[in-house]
Amino acid sequence: MKLSGSYKIPTDKQSVWEALNNPEILEKCIPGCEEFKKNSDTSFTATATNKIGPFNASFSGDVELQDLNPPHSYKLVGQGNSPVGFASGEAKVTLTEDEGYTVLTYDVEANVGGKIAQVGSRLIDMTAKKMADIFFGKFSETISPQSQISQSTSKTSVEKKGFNKKLIYAFATLVSIGLILLVFF
Repeated sequence: MKLSGSYKIPTDKQSVWEALNNPEILEKCIPGCEEFKKNSDTSFTATATNKIGPFNASFSGDVELQDLNPPHSYKLVGQGNSPVGFASGEAKVTLTEDEGYTVLTYDVEANVGGKIAQVGSRLIDMTAKKMADIFFGKFSETISPQSQISQSTSKTSVEKKGFNKKLIYAFATLVSIGLILLVFF
């Protein structure tokens, strides 16, 4: 399976780079993420539960960062397993700045096997795209300067009313999209 795309994030490249390497931010942004651990500066382990076609299963996986070129690019190499299948592969993530925005571009190549592969590449591709959109929506909102101000304001006004509200949007990275696709597919 091959997948590529790009997302425009409303903040500077250094902030995006730091967020893509922050396990707390990634755990909040990865769809269905239950646990996200940073094992070392270049190694992560994650567990998430997601529905793909008729399957609803918990996925566990490991990702290693390679070819680091902070804050411009890196490669993610990973593998994931679940009762319904497995995946392995790599993703190249590149960050560029464009008029106050950071453009994150990714190219993923993954191999999928087991029962999950039986649902067909079209369904897997659609699910991967949907999960990427959810991830990057949460990620962008979490790290953009405007949303941090509005989240702070919203939280303060909610606390004054006596509600205990969790933030809906806390992004990857795959460690960005690579993590989502490699670990969970």
